[in-house]
Amino acid sequence: MSAAAGQITVPDRLAETVRASAGERGSAWLAALPTTVAEHLAGWDLTLERICRPGGRHSLIGYVHRADLTPAVLKAGLSIPAIAQEHAALAHWAGRGTVLLLAADPATGVLLLERLYGDIPLRSLAESKAMLESTSLLSRLWVPPNDGHPFPLVADHVAELAAGLRRRRELPAAAEARPLIDEALEAATGLLADEPELLLLHGDFHHGKVLAADRAPWLAISPRPLVGERAYDLAWLARDRMDTLVGSPGPRGAARRRLHQLADAVDVNHDRLRNWTLFRTIEAGLRSLESGDTTTAELHLEFAAWL
Repeated sequence: MSAAAGQITVPDRLAETVRASAGERGSAWLAALPTTVAEHLAGWDLTLERICRPGGRHSLIGYVHRADLTPAVLKAGLSIPAIAQEHAALAHWAGRGTVLLLAADPATGVLLLERLYGDIPLRSLAESKAMLESTSLLSRLWVPPNDGHPFPLVADHVAELAAGLRRRRELPAAAEARPLIDEALEAATGLLADEPELLLLHGDFHHGKVLAADRAPWLAISPRPLVGERAYDLAWLARDRMDTLVGSPGPRGAARRRLHQLADAVDVNHDRLRNWTLFRTIEAGLRSLESGDTTTAELHLEFAAWL
């Protein structure tokens, strides 16, 4: 290990998440990570200011500056299918609504990105204002992909999610939720039978994935790009800040009003948004249930029941 690599320590949260999700492969990646980062610092002529902590769950985030003293961010991520094409999506958007990609080494999962204000997420705004900013930003991201694009299709991705959901349906703790699970699976099947558009989607858009910036008020980060319909992307935003809905008077009505307001804001079909929101919320809830996070699972399932 080089002297530079020896000065780079992996944040605890990243280490714990990667070992839990990727096993021996993850441990090997973590062991090589300081060297990988040091090599890219040297290769791209960067100076490390500090490692961001707690940082990402699947990526090491380093604040750096370039040879001309321009601030930037070095992101070194574990190679998983969901983020394998992050660099390609950022290159396609070319900074229109997203963080600007400055350099990329897809083989190692290392990206050099424009520096944003990591401590000022869109979540820092009041919910109504954050939702307004979100729909405006999403509308800029939804563009046609190039011919021969590398991005997975929503249909293929959902087929994998549905297979996992059918398996988790049999968990003893999921017994009471099975009617909702069956409804979500049926809804997804119907939605995929008649997909109205094929646009590039962020894939994981919520208030925590949008940061304040100098070049624009807000820019999206960390896409998990897919190609499909807008309602699928909007559905993840629709279930954001579920905890605030729980504490509001009349949460069922509040959840339904949110769906209608979001659908109207970007001219998306209400029923398709409702059904994608149901599917994505149930799927996330059952994944949490399987991992033992019952608090998060119950919150997702409660929200899904309101829909």
